[in-house]
Amino acid sequence: MPELPDIAVYLDCLTPRVLGQPLERLVVKNPFVLRSVTPSPAEVAGAGVTGLRRMGKRIVLALEHDRFIVLHLMIAGRLRWHAAGATPPGKIALALFEFPTGVLVLTEAGTARRASLHLVGGEAGLRDFDRGGLEVLEADPRAFAARLVSESHTLKRALTDPRLFSGIGNAYSDEILHRARLSPLALTRKLAPAEVGRLFEAARATLQEWTARLRAEVGEGFPDKVTAFRDGMAVHGRYGQPCPNCGAPVQRIRYADNETNYCARCQTGGRLLADRAMSRLLREDWPRSIDDLD
Repeated sequence: MPELPDIAVYLDCLTPRVLGQPLERLVVKNPFVLRSVTPSPAEVAGAGVTGLRRMGKRIVLALEHDRFIVLHLMIAGRLRWHAAGATPPGKIALALFEFPTGVLVLTEAGTARRASLHLVGGEAGLRDFDRGGLEVLEADPRAFAARLVSESHTLKRALTDPRLFSGIGNAYSDEILHRARLSPLALTRKLAPAEVGRLFEAARATLQEWTARLRAEVGEGFPDKVTAFRDGMAVHGRYGQPCPNCGAPVQRIRYADNETNYCARCQTGGRLLADRAMSRLLREDWPRSIDDLD
């Protein structure tokens, strides 16, 4: 799922292309994607784009007459930019936003159909999409610490909870926790003050550095390789590969459709965290330490 750095770069690239431009036509290619119809696609046609913003992991295009387009890409949704008159992609195209400068295409791979498009009237309606998460890059250490301990969760869950922190998902939470040298299963209310400070600095540095890196990769173009698995990541998506800090193999915890990646040496004092499925299967044969794998 595109997270804060990816959304920030999308906005960077959209701004010079659509800000101040009229949305000539909104074409909904797959009706499931349109989750609200007030205003309707016909009613927003011709309205100029007056602003763009990020709301958590959502992209918001503000239009004239106090109307908004809210896009949530979810796991497989992506945005593409095509020159005016170019043929858009076929089956994966969900909606086309036609501007004088080109066509913004919302696509989604696979069949899960989770991406969404909302058309919203008024700031009051837009506030319904605000989950209330803290913007880490705008917060000070005290505000971050207060939000972190406001609920008792594991660090992994806390960082990815949109009600607590804005724009952080599965990928960058792994990177943040590795940088902070903290276990994904450590409890928020049991951290020492120094550990909370380390987590705050790691979160800011990780988000800032990856945003800058993605901006440099895209340059004057448009993001066409948005993925949760990127070269240069320390642990996310690198199960079994060496940790860039200590060389130990990266470990994982699987749950539902996701997995958490971490380095046992750097983050858990060498202790292997129990993968629910495998630990139940292996029982007493489940290795307890990274050294047991050598």
